[in-house]
Amino acid sequence: QVQLVESGGGLVQAGGSLRLSCAASGKIFSVNIMAWYRQAPGKQREFVAGVGSSGATTNYADSVKGRFTISRDNAKNTVYLQMNSLKPEDTADYYCNYVGGGNYWGQGTQVTVSS
Repeated sequence: QVQLVESGGGLVQAGGSLRLSCAASGKIFSVNIMAWYRQAPGKQREFVAGVGSSGATTNYADSVKGRFTISRDNAKNTVYLQMNSLKPEDTADYYCNYVGGGNYWGQGTQVTVSS
């Protein structure tokens, strides 16, 4: 089992920045993928960004490319999402996802971007 705890959400004005963190604990596999997804009210959950085990491989949804940066600290089993130039359409619940020996989700953290 893997437990994921997100933090860092909040309310920010358009153009502002937030950094989300997700700490993983439990049976961590050396080969894994960690990612962020988001779900806006009334919409399906969508992929935001993902990072491979070493941190060297990343990919992003087109809607966040150039504004968001995903990174990880394996010593802390933590993945981060630096979100810059936030837009009202980024408002959503953000979920951490871990894939490695299973597929696990965090409880989510709310991000609200005001115009």
